[in-house]
Amino acid sequence: MLITRHAEARAVLDDAAYVPPPVRQDGVEGTLAWLRARVSRFSTGEIHAGRRRVLVELLAGLEPAELRRAAAAMTEERDGDWRGVPTAVLASALGVEDTATVPIVPTVPAVPAVPAVPAAVSGAVSAAVPAAAPGYLSGEESPQADAAVARLLTLAGVPVITLLLQGHAATEALIEAALRRAEPGDDPEALLYETLRQDPPLTATRRLDTRTGETVTIDLVAANRDPDVFADPERFDPTRGPSPHLTFGSGIRPCPAPGHALALAAGVLDALLATSPPPRPR
Repeated sequence: MLITRHAEARAVLDDAAYVPPPVRQDGVEGTLAWLRARVSRFSTGEIHAGRRRVLVELLAGLEPAELRRAAAAMTEERDGDWRGVPTAVLASALGVEDTATVPIVPTVPAVPAVPAVPAAVSGAVSAAVPAAAPGYLSGEESPQADAAVARLLTLAGVPVITLLLQGHAATEALIEAALRRAEPGDDPEALLYETLRQDPPLTATRRLDTRTGETVTIDLVAANRDPDVFADPERFDPTRGPSPHLTFGSGIRPCPAPGHALALAAGVLDALLATSPPPRPR
C-alpha cells in the first residue's frame, strides 16, 4: 500500500503495529548484515527503545552549535570541498580514534568542544563510511561494505558507527539539495528547513503491518506537499520556517539527531554561502 497524505502517514508512524521490515539476523560477526541486526533502525519493541536510548545519550553530550562551527571551519579549510565534512566532524566529536582498540562507548565530554580532526581519523572515516553507508540503508551486501564495517569496528563501537552511517548520505544529500536552491545571502537554517520539506534526502520509508503482513510505503515527498497541511505546497519558500514535514520521521521512531544533522549541514552552508555565487552541485 502506498500512502501519500500527511495525516495517513502520521497515523502509521504513530502506530506500534507498524514496524520496519525485518533484516537478516544470521550475518557473520563484523559484517554489514551483522551490524544491521544490531542497530536501532532495524529493530523493534524494547530492543529498539534500548538501542535508541544509547544513541540519544551519546548525542546529548554534543552541542549542535559546536558542530556547526566545526563544520564551517573545516569547509573553509578545505576551500569549499565539503564532501565528507559532516561525517568527519561528527566522528571527531564522538571521540573516534584511529587505533586498534575498540571502546564499548567512546567517551564524550560533558561540556563538549569539537577538536580538530586528525588527518588519520578523517581519512579512515571518510573512506569507510561512504563504502558502508549505502548497504547499511538498503541491505545490499558486498565484500567492500563488509570490509568497511570491519574497519569501522576497529575505530568505534556499534552505537557510534550507527550514528555515522545513518547520517552520512542523508546529510550530504540535504546539503546538495539546498545548494541547488541557494542564493547569496540566504539564511542557512531557513534554506534547510524548506529543503527538508520539499526535497527530502529520504524520499520514502517502509513499514510492515504486523497484523496483516502488508508492507506500507510512505511517500515522504507527497506527504510533505500535502495541501491540507502546507499552503501553496509546490512553491519553495524558505520564509516558511520550521514546518511539520515528515523527513525526520514522527511518532514512535523519529530521527534521534535532527538538531545535530541540521547543525552540521548549516555549518557547511555557512562557509559555502559566504561565497558569491554559492557553488552549485555538479
